[in-house]
Amino acid sequence: QVQLVESGGGLVQAGGSLRLSCAASGRAVSSVTMGWYRQTPGKQREWVARAGSIGGTEYTNYADSVKGRFTISRDSAKNTVYLQMDGLKPEDTAIYYCNLAAGSLRFPWGQGTQVTVSS
Repeated sequence: QVQLVESGGGLVQAGGSLRLSCAASGRAVSSVTMGWYRQTPGKQREWVARAGSIGGTEYTNYADSVKGRFTISRDSAKNTVYLQMDGLKPEDTAIYYCNLAAGSLRFPWGQGTQVTVSS
């Protein structure tokens, strides 16, 4: 059974930074395409960023809303996925989750980590 545990959220002022972590057990994050998602009350969960590899070459994709501000990375030794968030805006306020980010299959969702950006 794969388990995902997100952490690193908090309260930050607009323009600030946070680094989120997603520790995985039961599956190597470097062997699959992993991503970050976020959800606000009353809205569907939305995709934010993904990291994968094709033919041994790493790649990353970002939603337009976070491009240039967020950076996703993976540490195979720690089996952890990170999301560095810079230039945070109040509209980035959400619960952030990590999970598979290719195809329709998803691991069981973790509890997420709350990010709150004050103006």
